[in-house]
Amino acid sequence: MIEILSPTDLPRARDTGALVAGILQALKTRSVVGTNLLDIDAWAQSMIMEAGAQSCYVDYEPSFGRGPFGHYICTSVNDAVLHGLPHDYRLADGDLLSLDLAVSLGGVVADSAISFIVGETQPSESIALIDATQRALSAGIAAAGPGVPIGDISHAIGSVLGAAGYSVNTEFGGHGVGSTMHQDPHISNTGRPGRGYRLRPGVLLALEPWVMADTATLVTDPDGWTLRSVTGCRTAHSEHTIAITDDGVEVLTMPRP
Repeated sequence: MIEILSPTDLPRARDTGALVAGILQALKTRSVVGTNLLDIDAWAQSMIMEAGAQSCYVDYEPSFGRGPFGHYICTSVNDAVLHGLPHDYRLADGDLLSLDLAVSLGGVVADSAISFIVGETQPSESIALIDATQRALSAGIAAAGPGVPIGDISHAIGSVLGAAGYSVNTEFGGHGVGSTMHQDPHISNTGRPGRGYRLRPGVLLALEPWVMADTATLVTDPDGWTLRSVTGCRTAHSEHTIAITDDGVEVLTMPRP
């Protein structure tokens, strides 16, 4: 089932998106060399609760995880790319950190992820990975709009990732959001244009390109959640929640000035 929000729901969706964006930017600022991933999780919990919002992760128990997740944010470091379970690890100079956050506020969910390098060392491979996911995300957003088939978005994302030299994993991708975090439609990070569900105003989508430097194969950590590259190579992940409107697209989780 694909949830269609009414125009009166859009202001609430904007509020949720702004909250998610603000929390992620605050956490990025605080995530320095020596920061513990468990501290990041605690900060996220505090900010979510102070806003009167609800975590979409803490009680999350899908078939692909060893649930419930039990934490408030996904913290994926270096070769971890998705569903990184916060644990007792202190960030080192040059680490590539991905933060993925989904919350519900006023009954509407927003979901976003950022990747960045911690400290002064800026490995070129890591910069390239992050840049590719951000450009792919921008391409997916640009391709979206009322009446657009899902395949057009997938094709736009996959074209950027492929041109950058990365293989695309199709096990996990973007998805619908609304009153809950994971909904139809699924949005693969590669695909053929002209195919799939045609978007309607009121649909909220979380688009999330992610790549691994030299593989498309994932392996699951013993923690039952964290997904890593099978080769141990570095990874990156970028995500925004967008709203399909009568006029086009609104990015709900874009950081505000």
